[in-house]
Amino acid sequence: MQAGTKKRRLRPWPRTIRARLTMLFGGLFLLSALFLLIITNSVGRSASVASAQPRGGSSSSASAPSPADQTAANHVTEQHFLLGSVIALCVMVVVAFVLGWLIAGRALRPVREMTAATRRISAENLHERLALHGPDDELKDLADTIDELLERLEQAFAAQRRFVANASHELRTPLATMRASVDVAEAKPGQVPPPTIALAARLRAELDRVDGLLDGLLALARLQHGGLPGLGTVSLGEMAAAALQERSGEIAAAALTVSQVASPGDCWISGSAPLLTRMVDNVIDNAIMHNLPGGWIRVLTAADGAMARLVVENGGEILDPARVAELGQPFRRLGVDRTGSDRGAGLGLSIVAAIVAAHGGTMSLQPRDQGGLTVSLAMPLAARAAMAAAPA
Repeated sequence: MQAGTKKRRLRPWPRTIRARLTMLFGGLFLLSALFLLIITNSVGRSASVASAQPRGGSSSSASAPSPADQTAANHVTEQHFLLGSVIALCVMVVVAFVLGWLIAGRALRPVREMTAATRRISAENLHERLALHGPDDELKDLADTIDELLERLEQAFAAQRRFVANASHELRTPLATMRASVDVAEAKPGQVPPPTIALAARLRAELDRVDGLLDGLLALARLQHGGLPGLGTVSLGEMAAAALQERSGEIAAAALTVSQVASPGDCWISGSAPLLTRMVDNVIDNAIMHNLPGGWIRVLTAADGAMARLVVENGGEILDPARVAELGQPFRRLGVDRTGSDRGAGLGLSIVAAIVAAHGGTMSLQPRDQGGLTVSLAMPLAARAAMAAAPA
């Protein structure tokens, strides 16, 4: 492992294929030009030596230049020829590198197009394809292979979503039958034994828990399909206030202290009102459920630039940051460790993360140093809210 890391760190420049191809083209041209220059100068020097030798039968020795003058003239000619060759070589090397860069870029353009298209494709738009046009070469084969892989991934995602949705729907019928059987057993004439009443209450609670689990799976399946029902513009502050009001009984039973703070400015967001309401409900429920008796909850809504923010903090025990980072995934929870109970199925914050992502936002989970959790949601402001929040 260390050797491989060291080898990667010592990898010389350049790293891109285009730069390597340019260096290869330019280097090959430079070597071939140097070889040609050496041969040309060797031949020119041989010719100069041959021309400097005296020829027999000359009619006048006085008119012929002396050997020293001939040697000096040949030397000057060789220098001029060598200088011109070097200048021509430098110019052609620059031209070769420029042409190599352009040719390599043109040859690698399909690769860049495939890379950009593959980055745009995600789980929400697996129906898109690269659809590379061109000759049937290696790049076309690579693009067709990636398209086939995307098609298989799309089929697998669709099959998973259908299974979750169908299973959730089909399981509601036996749950309703079981709930009706419990109600019938508890409503029989005569005095019902206390153990039966206790068992019926426990069964009803477990049925409610399974029903909530199925409801969460259905919500995740619908979000993964990309559907956003009931589009409109809603206020984060009003939704948070409504959620706290609906849960006033639970808050009073746990003796929790609640404070809601709304910063100046409209905090309106556009999206699915039912899903956004559920998002806020889940965050508030998480703060109530995973708290300590006599604890506290702080709710903050604010417009920060072009983003609307909802921050929910709650007290509690000190949490492990590594485990907190996994709470946004399905079936991840800290219920037993945090509250001594196993309420919840671990879908609340994962549904919140999916809803936030579907509305173009982000979710952040941070454990508090003094204990408890901070959930921060950020989503784009609605058009009118963004205009109002913009500086004059």
